[in-house]
Amino acid sequence: MTSLNVETLAADAVEPITSAGHAQLGIAVLAGIAVIVLLITKFKVHAFLALTIGSLALGAFAGAPLDKVITSFTAGLGSTVAGVGVLIALGAILGKLLADSGGADQIVDTILARAGGRSMPWAMVLIASVIGLPLFFEVGIVLLIPVVLMVAKRGNYSLMRIGIPALAGLSVMHGLIPPHPGPLVAIDAVDANLGVTLALGVLVAIPTVIIAGPLFSKVAARWVDVPVPEKMIPRRPSEELDAATGEPGEGTARLPGFGATLATVLLPVVLMLAKALVDIVVDDPEHTVQRVFDVVGSPLIALLAAVVVGMFTLGRAAGFTKGRITATVDKSLAPIAGILLIVGAGGGFKQTLIDSGVGRMVLQISEDWAIPALLLAWLIAVVIRLATGSATVATVSAAGLVAPLAADMSTTHAALLVLAIGAGSLFFSHVNDAGFWLVKEYFGMNVGQTIKTWSVMETIISVVAGAFVLLLSLVL
Repeated sequence: MTSLNVETLAADAVEPITSAGHAQLGIAVLAGIAVIVLLITKFKVHAFLALTIGSLALGAFAGAPLDKVITSFTAGLGSTVAGVGVLIALGAILGKLLADSGGADQIVDTILARAGGRSMPWAMVLIASVIGLPLFFEVGIVLLIPVVLMVAKRGNYSLMRIGIPALAGLSVMHGLIPPHPGPLVAIDAVDANLGVTLALGVLVAIPTVIIAGPLFSKVAARWVDVPVPEKMIPRRPSEELDAATGEPGEGTARLPGFGATLATVLLPVVLMLAKALVDIVVDDPEHTVQRVFDVVGSPLIALLAAVVVGMFTLGRAAGFTKGRITATVDKSLAPIAGILLIVGAGGGFKQTLIDSGVGRMVLQISEDWAIPALLLAWLIAVVIRLATGSATVATVSAAGLVAPLAADMSTTHAALLVLAIGAGSLFFSHVNDAGFWLVKEYFGMNVGQTIKTWSVMETIISVVAGAFVLLLSLVL
């Protein structure tokens, strides 16, 4: 078997890979992914360890020297964490401020006060989409499920008519819209423009969430009719009482204003979109206006600005002391340690794929088979999602495999490549996905009912978003 040297392949990227090399690299990819899948699904190993071991297995089966494989893995891990780690941390801080201050409650209460009847599913998808911007998917579910259950109970609505739109809003944000970890990692891997990706992501997300949310919820409500599980309706943060005094807990006496809360949540999105617009209109890197927006619209500054503003518009407005704000920030960082490690290990796996020559192999195969790059990216993400159950693992692995395809792409098509990966990573959540069980338990459904509602909804999101990405590629 021909030995493949990582360093040589990385340095000599223009040399085509032979048929024998294709076979060996193909086996290496399958072996690496198989190791990751088996460790995660059968042996219940943490995704960080599974990705690390899978990267080493990939290098070993590719015949690369182990020391070179370790170098590739650690370099990819470091560069990925350096690129997106701070952004994930800032997003977590903003989300925690939003939840603890009652800002999320304020958004929910204000919108629900103006909605009713047939407009309620649309109100739920709007709430979930807005709140889902700065929050991780699991946090968003925990925050919104009590609202979903209470609205369904008090308004005598079908649980699916209210719940599916909320879940669709959260899921679409999670898969397609930065600063969520998946899209950020894919943007970093294919070197896409974040502002353009965000703008196109919003364009794809709107029709996708409408179809998978309010429209599909009508069908889901006919398929599955379950009562609201009373035991799953906890108190909302604004209703929690201090155990000793019986009074509202610290920081819950008043809520931040609706306008200020909404402006804080949307601030990073507005800044990043403004940068993308200025880049298109001005198109002069030396122009003062473009240089200013290149700074204020960068993800780091945009999210940092939102966090600093949020300390006042959310924290101080809710009556938080300086110490309470500091404690909130501190609490927000601990839960993301696992996410950062998974994302970092995914970056290491991606770099091992690239340095082993797998990226060039995919590039050559796509040229020989004439498969559109966007469709190939979607399919790869779908396969890995089905196998591992993790949208994040699917995103980082698929991004590593198809990154070379973006080399000759326009800025717009590189952004669409990111969205194709994100769409594929959401395909058919089933029993190997933690989100599947979270939804099942919160809504009091059995496995079959969860598949007919949640799993089908995820598939609709994936297929519809993928189709819109392909349509946009034809006109942009």
